[in-house]
Amino acid sequence: MMQIKHLWQQDSNNPDNASNLAAIQQWWASLASQEISWRQRLIPENGEIEQINWEPQRFDEVFLLNQPQLRGITLYWHKPATEGERNITPHKLELDTLAQHLYIYPQNQRGVVIRVGLPEIQYQTLQLKNAEIALSANLMLIRDKGQKIEIKVPLSSEALSRLRKQLSLIKE
Repeated sequence: MMQIKHLWQQDSNNPDNASNLAAIQQWWASLASQEISWRQRLIPENGEIEQINWEPQRFDEVFLLNQPQLRGITLYWHKPATEGERNITPHKLELDTLAQHLYIYPQNQRGVVIRVGLPEIQYQTLQLKNAEIALSANLMLIRDKGQKIEIKVPLSSEALSRLRKQLSLIKE
């Protein structure tokens, strides 16, 4: 199963630290020549990152990321219309592969977190009022007869396995 979060911390004894950094390096390099969103926020005093409002704010940036590299533990990149290479040395990096966001905790600004990622995708949301769900070996069918909506979700054996695992985590 694919790992959703990769956490790297400076001076960590975690045996996955090096492989997590390698995954982050690969993801960072994959952003080459792509438009990214760059959002910097203060970390709340209680340290609860989940409380941060990541909605767009005035100083957020969207730009084309050029030549992203990770050398040692420092992130490097070039930004259009600015001279030279830019960089940040973090004390912690957290990659959320599901949301496609990298959280950068700079060494020189301990009270700040930067979220880098592809610009947000706006999904269309359907609200089913009276959903019926049918499941077979390779298909999930979700239907709301009242609204006349039917959603067919083809399931590979891997997707079905992930669905079973996620359903088993739900507490009643």
